[in-house]
Amino acid sequence: MTQELSTSRKTIVGIQFLFVAFGSTVLVPLLVGLDPATALFTAGVGTLIFHLVTKGQVPIFLGSSFAFIAPIISASQQWGMPGTIAGIAGVALVYFVMSALIKWQGHTLIARLFPPVVVGPVIILIGLSLSPAAVNMAKENWLLAFISLITAILVLTFGKGLVKLVPVVVGVVVGYIVAFFMGLVDLSAVAAAPWFALPGSIAHFQLPQFAWEPFVFMIPVAIAPVIEHIGDVYVVSAVAEKDFIKSPGLHRTMLGDGLACLFASLVGGPPVTTYSEVTGAMQITRVTHPQVIRIAAVTGIVFSVIGKISALLQSIPSAVLGGIMLLLFGSIASVGVQHMIQHKIDFDVTRNIIIASVTLTIGIGGAILTFGTFSISGIGLSAVVGVLLNLLLPRK
Repeated sequence: MTQELSTSRKTIVGIQFLFVAFGSTVLVPLLVGLDPATALFTAGVGTLIFHLVTKGQVPIFLGSSFAFIAPIISASQQWGMPGTIAGIAGVALVYFVMSALIKWQGHTLIARLFPPVVVGPVIILIGLSLSPAAVNMAKENWLLAFISLITAILVLTFGKGLVKLVPVVVGVVVGYIVAFFMGLVDLSAVAAAPWFALPGSIAHFQLPQFAWEPFVFMIPVAIAPVIEHIGDVYVVSAVAEKDFIKSPGLHRTMLGDGLACLFASLVGGPPVTTYSEVTGAMQITRVTHPQVIRIAAVTGIVFSVIGKISALLQSIPSAVLGGIMLLLFGSIASVGVQHMIQHKIDFDVTRNIIIASVTLTIGIGGAILTFGTFSISGIGLSAVVGVLLNLLLPRK
């Protein structure tokens, strides 16, 4: 179908795909204290880098990853935001290593290291660890939070077609409008903002302040996004009816994602990952041409240099975002449960109970492991423990 679309129609669909990913892409930087315009810029450029590495064959959009919200907040409290952003290079290193391993050993090694009984609890922790942030933001104005939350729920429940894919956007827009009429929105920064402005971290570019502690801290956190990446490539292959695992190869998609993360680290943006929302939009529209995704990427770059858009995003009341987060972060935890159900994890098997229980307890309990000046905690520590238990515990 895409082959028959005119250039103008491809452009319209590409812009529509960006709006599907828009809410989540800008929500991550707003939650962790980064510039949303920079996130749009790195998402657009990162997607183009990914398409260059994958020979322009794979219709995947890269956007800000929710898996890194809690780690970025935690790391920034310990080492500051500049050191944390530099530490995102550690995420890129994981992608590079995985790309090399897949090229060398195939997919069996990945399945051995990261089975569903390890990945499921880690995904659950990503959602649960963020729940306090959602409640703290929502309680600033529970009325606004519930209006945004209920709107998103209604869109998910009763929405049709592409509308069903943008509950975050619709929820934020409705909450924002209500907040405006309640007198809770300050538009002075929007009025003062220029129409054209480079993203903050690009306009005031500084070389990252590299430190090995946040670099090592981010490495184990990348396990969940790596698994998500593999799953998304399989899904996109099914939607496009092409075997991208074989050509251009999973090692190339992994390398492309890693280079995009490295670029984000260098220019002060959040880590990026494959976006399932856009895959869902492709499934509904049946438009799977990579060129349409590249149009979405370029549109994101254009939006990132419109100063008033960045100012408008930063004027969204915290309670509006908190209401959306109540749903969003809970749904992340639900995906972890669903992942284990789909893979039929048998909890009558003792080793499965041990792996899931210890992984969840360490993550929720806030365990911290310290070596000199370096410490690892939260999702990263839980992921490492889960992998080690899976490798060491007998299977019978």
